[in-house]
Amino acid sequence: MATSSSKETAKKETTKGLHIGTLFGIDLEVDLSWFFIFILVASNLAGGVLPVWHPEWPVGLRWGVAFAAALLFFASVVVHELSHSLVARARNLPVRRITLFLFGGVSNLEREPASAGTEFLMAVVGPLTSIVLGGIFLLLGGLLAGGVLGAFSNPQGALSGLGPLPTLLFWLGPVNIFVGLFNLIPGFPLDGGRILRSVLWRSTGDLRKATRWASGVGQCVAWSLILAGAGMIFGMHVPLFGTGLGGGLWLVFIGWFLNNAAISSYRQTVMRQALESVPVFRLMRRHVPTVTPQLPVRRLIDEWILGTDERAFPVMSGNDLVGLVCLEDVRGLPREEWDRATVADIMTRAEHLATVEPDEDVSDALRKLTSNNVRQMPVVDHGHLVGLLRQRDVMKWIELQSNLEAA
Repeated sequence: MATSSSKETAKKETTKGLHIGTLFGIDLEVDLSWFFIFILVASNLAGGVLPVWHPEWPVGLRWGVAFAAALLFFASVVVHELSHSLVARARNLPVRRITLFLFGGVSNLEREPASAGTEFLMAVVGPLTSIVLGGIFLLLGGLLAGGVLGAFSNPQGALSGLGPLPTLLFWLGPVNIFVGLFNLIPGFPLDGGRILRSVLWRSTGDLRKATRWASGVGQCVAWSLILAGAGMIFGMHVPLFGTGLGGGLWLVFIGWFLNNAAISSYRQTVMRQALESVPVFRLMRRHVPTVTPQLPVRRLIDEWILGTDERAFPVMSGNDLVGLVCLEDVRGLPREEWDRATVADIMTRAEHLATVEPDEDVSDALRKLTSNNVRQMPVVDHGHLVGLLRQRDVMKWIELQSNLEAA
C-alpha cells in the first residue's frame, strides 16, 4: 500500500517504506501512514483510557505507558504478519517484506498460494497468533497483578490499583484478541475472507470463481461497516464499537478501505490468470529504438522523444546495453543544459537496471514492474538486449483476454 515516485527508469528494486530491520530474512518496513495511526493510538491511551483507569498518574507517566503500549501493539502486528510469512515460506512461497501501514500490516508475497490448503493455513495462523498473544498478555498481567479475581466484580477498582506494567499488559491483551477476532470476519481480503476463499476454492476447484464470491462477501461486509459507522455518527449504539462521531468516521473509513481492497484483490486475480504461462517474448516489443551514450540530450528530445511514442530508450554501446534513458531523466535536467549534456550524463546505468528474460512468465515480470514502480524493463537474453517489456502492453493483453472471456 505504500506509494513511491512515478519515475519511469527501470532501476533495481528499492524499498517503499522506512526500513527498520530484518527478521528471518524478511525486511520490515514502516509506511508513512503508520506514524499517523501510532500517534492516534498513543494519544487515545494517554488522553482517554489511562486518565480513566489511573487519574492519579502524572502526565509524563501516562504518555510513557501509552507510547510503550503503542510500540508493543505494533510489535504484535509484526508477529501476526510474521506468522503468515513463515507459513508461506514453509509452503515455498517467497516473502520479501512486511510493511506496517495505516490499517496494521501486510506481508508481501511473490505469488498466490498454489492450493486451497496452503491459503487456509496461511490465513488462519494470523488471527490465531493474535488471540494467543492476547491470552499471554492477560496471563502475564494477571500474574504481575497477583490475580484477576477482583476484576470481574469491580473491574474499574481492580484496574486503578495496577502498576504501569500490568496496566499495559491488560490493555494489550484484549486489543490483540479483538484484532484476531476482527480478522476472522469473512471480509476478503481480511484473513477471514481468505479462509472463506480457501473453502470456496476447495469446493469449486476454481480460484477465480472463489475469489469473485469471497470478494462479493467482502464488499457486503465493507458496506455493513460503512452503514454501521454512519449510524454511530448519528447517535446509534453499535455493539463492540459504541457510538460517536470519531468512532463512526473511523468505521466508515475502514469499510471504505475494505471495499476497495476487495475489488482490487479480485482484479489482481483476474490479471494473474490472464498472464498465466504467458512468456515475456510474446508481449515484448522486439524492434526497440535505441540511442548511444554520446547522443546530445537536445537530439534525444527532438528526434526520439518527440518523434516517437516511446518514453524510454535502451542505451547501447555497440552490442552492449549500457543503460536506459527516459522522459523523467530529461525532466530532471535544466533546459539550459540540454545542448551540452549527453545521454550518458542522465541515463540509468546498466548495473542499476532491473531486467527480465524472454522466457520468464509475464506474471513474474509484472511483479517486477510494479515492485520497482516502473513502466518498462529491458528484456535481456544471455547479456544481449532482445526487446522491451512495457506495462501498457501487458495491460492491453489483460484487457484483450478479459474481453474474449466476456464475449
